Amino acid sequence: MNAPLPLTVTREGAGTAYDDVARVSNEVAGRLAQRLARETRGEVLFTPGDRGRYATDASIYQVMPVGVFLPRTAEDARIALDICRDLKVPVVPRGGGTSQCGQTVGAGLVIDFSKHVRHVLQVDAEARTATVEPGIVLDHLNAQLKKIGLWYPVDVSTAAQATLGGMAGNNSCGSRSIAYGNMVHNVLGAEAWTSDGALHAFGRFDESTGAARLLGERVRDLAAALRPEIEAHWPKVLRRVAGYNLDVFHNQNERPYTADGSVNLAHLLVGSEGTLALTRSLKLRLSELPRAKVLGVVNFPTFYQAMDSAQHIVKLGGDGTLTAVELVDRTMIELSLQNPAFAPTVRTALIGEPDALLLVEFAGNDKALLQRKLRELQELMGDLGLPGAVVLMSEEAPQKNLWEVRKAGLNIMMSLKGDGKPVSFIEDCAVPLQHLAEYTDALTQVFRRHGTKGTWYAHASVGTLHVRPILDMRRNGAPEMRRIAEEAAELVRKYKGAYSGEHGDGLCRGEWIRWQFGPAIDTAFGEIKRLFDPLDLLSPRRIVNPPRMDDTRLMRFPPGYKVIPLQPALDWSGWDVQNDPATERTTAPGTGGDPARGFAKAVEMCNNNGHCRKFDAGTMCPSYRVTRDEQHLTRGRANTLRLAVSGQLGPDGLASEEVRDALDLCVSCKGCKRDCPTGVDMARMKIEFLHADRRKNGWSLKDRLVARLPDYAATASRFAGVLNLRNRSGLLRALGEKVLGVSARRSLPEWQSAHFFNSGVHGASRDEVLAADRPVVLFVDTFNGFFESANAKAAFDVLRAAGYTVHVAAKKGGGGQHLCCGRTFLASGMVDEAKAKAGELLAALQPFVARGIAVVGLEPSCLLTLRDEMTAMGFGEPAQALARQSLLLEEFLAREAAAGRLDALKQKLRPLDQPVLVHGHCHQKAFGAVSPVLEVLQLIPGVQPQLIESSCCGMAGSFGYEARHHAVSMQMAELSLLPAVRSAPEAVVVADGTSCRHQIHDGAERQAVHAAVLLARQLGQP
Repeated sequence: MNAPLPLTVTREGAGTAYDDVARVSNEVAGRLAQRLARETRGEVLFTPGDRGRYATDASIYQVMPVGVFLPRTAEDARIALDICRDLKVPVVPRGGGTSQCGQTVGAGLVIDFSKHVRHVLQVDAEARTATVEPGIVLDHLNAQLKKIGLWYPVDVSTAAQATLGGMAGNNSCGSRSIAYGNMVHNVLGAEAWTSDGALHAFGRFDESTGAARLLGERVRDLAAALRPEIEAHWPKVLRRVAGYNLDVFHNQNERPYTADGSVNLAHLLVGSEGTLALTRSLKLRLSELPRAKVLGVVNFPTFYQAMDSAQHIVKLGGDGTLTAVELVDRTMIELSLQNPAFAPTVRTALIGEPDALLLVEFAGNDKALLQRKLRELQELMGDLGLPGAVVLMSEEAPQKNLWEVRKAGLNIMMSLKGDGKPVSFIEDCAVPLQHLAEYTDALTQVFRRHGTKGTWYAHASVGTLHVRPILDMRRNGAPEMRRIAEEAAELVRKYKGAYSGEHGDGLCRGEWIRWQFGPAIDTAFGEIKRLFDPLDLLSPRRIVNPPRMDDTRLMRFPPGYKVIPLQPALDWSGWDVQNDPATERTTAPGTGGDPARGFAKAVEMCNNNGHCRKFDAGTMCPSYRVTRDEQHLTRGRANTLRLAVSGQLGPDGLASEEVRDALDLCVSCKGCKRDCPTGVDMARMKIEFLHADRRKNGWSLKDRLVARLPDYAATASRFAGVLNLRNRSGLLRALGEKVLGVSARRSLPEWQSAHFFNSGVHGASRDEVLAADRPVVLFVDTFNGFFESANAKAAFDVLRAAGYTVHVAAKKGGGGQHLCCGRTFLASGMVDEAKAKAGELLAALQPFVARGIAVVGLEPSCLLTLRDEMTAMGFGEPAQALARQSLLLEEFLAREAAAGRLDALKQKLRPLDQPVLVHGHCHQKAFGAVSPVLEVLQLIPGVQPQLIESSCCGMAGSFGYEARHHAVSMQMAELSLLPAVRSAPEAVVVADGTSCRHQIHDGAERQAVHAAVLLARQLGQP
């Protein structure tokens, strides 16, 4: 398992691919890798880490593939299919890997279309159609369509990461299916290869010819022979995605598959989960983008009332304006309130403490009509005994924010700590609306009988509510899952519903197909599979001949799963807990039985939901945005860590080469800390990796120089003139790259012989600030103290001008030496040294913290270390107290302004007639500290700062200075930051991060400034 492998088997390396892969896998895998490398231009991934990362999706299952292939073109996918047919290797197509039932895992060759095969091939605005490749993400398609007033309306909650090919394979639905239908209602055609390599055009049956026509005729004959069985056993609900769409020839759906009643053979592929054909392209039916939307959030005192009201609310949509009725239950409300990214939004929707919310949306082109619909909703709720229960949202921004929380609902529910987790297996049973309240109540009683509870959310409009009972899949989860599923199935039958209403069959619900449709139709499904795929090459054991749902050999946590004992460097005990499935209460920290003392459980919080694949303006996974590689995703890294700590990558654990490769491009931006719905904190996890890896393999000279910068900065500053020669000498730059690995193309920060700490700036003494009426402690970090001392001086002046008594933090009894947060040591894995620095800082600041005095800093990565990593170093309450009082300069000023204490400062600020652009440091974004920057800059008369919607600048401390990372660093910056700066040459660019300013200097040849500097510049009498 530990033999070295190339990350990607390249065409140049095809000659050795067989030996490399066969040595660590088997002969067939070696031949497969060799042929793929020789005959295609795609990426061939066969390392244990690559296979492990693709062995899971958002389900409870894990099946190790033979290998992974990323085709660069559709032709590559065809060739791969031919090679697999020759070698008798199954094919498992994959998009975003967000399937919740195990559809995208399997013991064959996983073909991931999402990286390269993702183009819009044609858009016909007049006909309202689009032809796309299967790897394109829904949000990316809709971003292009928005320009022409159209959209693809199957708006699944995973729209930011779900691919159209995966959505078609799963017959996805979305929140607005009551208005637009499912995927099957919005697919007009498909080009796809059957397993024999033949390419077919699947479209209208009456227009089909050749092999596609013959396949259609055979299915038509099956449907005709089974007409009585179809009428007797087919669920008569909109949401039914199990099996194959045999009823295209005898519609049983509430909404006909086609508007004119015709038969479309592409609909046989929709929902087939990759078992019938491999998609080359899809032709989609588009819809007009509504010009207006309004939202009514109905607050219910009981869950039952919410369910019972749904059937009445949907009647408001008789004119076609009702587009969604979505449920948010009490558990999801509470979990959302605990998430800093979602809490402010959720509070805007609440009236008191409701037990459930229904999000009722109306959309169309007439805003006045939609407003009337909201009034009708209010009147209806009054008639139902709930007057004053509706929060009205007519503006776009609050609606959008609340829908984002709703979309993240499934993943928010997974943020429960402990081994018990909400498990997907009965989560989207669909029942007629008139039975919804009785069904949900009865199923809740089932959960209680089994000592657990479920959390509910989703599509009340169509009777499909997602519910996941909390089970411990490490211990007795599988048999409990079986027992609950059997009782749930009886309820579905009682209420004449569909057992699989949205998320498909996969490994989880395939065995229930026969139960749902009966043996005759199940046999017909087998015949359809053999018609299209007689070789059983495409996603075998899905839909036809499926495994048992509770086969633990197929699960992520099989009976033999064990964690390697580990003594982590930081405190992870908060994750080392157990929980009570019935109450969700957790035990005390450190009592969970994790051999890795909480670290493994923290890693296992990742449920593979793929939220980190987003490409919007958030901060998560900037390196993935550049590479689009699964291993550079928070999900991919978490999977790698899980495989490592459980010994699946060999005995080296965290110090394995696979972990090193996966975390190499992690820039510790902390975006996942804020944006990941399940709270995976990869930046902190990387510290554990660095600590384990460097302890085993040693620290480089570059590591030591970066880490110990705070120790030698004062001495080095005396030789500023000599040290700064490096930036002016090509020879010295080249030497630095050769010896230290520092890119010769990158300038280094300029040392200052006259810096803040020797500039004669004297703040108040310890006693003076403790006795002052308006005290504040200024924590000046190494970077702003020795390299950009003007920032520290500006902050000092601004605080003084605002009337504060300012004390400059210094070592206790250390002759005024500056303090260090330990950030540089953490970035090199020197946790013990970082703890020593943190201890000095705590000791020096304790008297001020005890007095309740704010500690204000300038550099986000340094100051926020006091609020983050320092609380995990074992210092207990003293560190927690410091964290509560540590603020960035703008956070402090914004707080004081809100309290009316900055009038003196405002009177001294001169107007500025110049545009101002603001780039937020990643850590500022992660801690919600960007808004205060904008608020404080608005204190300057005439300033309306514009936030650059950017991800990481690409520097990330020393990352962007390293020669091996320079190209990726610049690619990150070029995604949005540098183009935005270049497009506004007259603007003042504000960036609080030292590294951010350096990137802007090197990449755009502009001098960005700290907010403190801009404020100080404007000081003076108006």
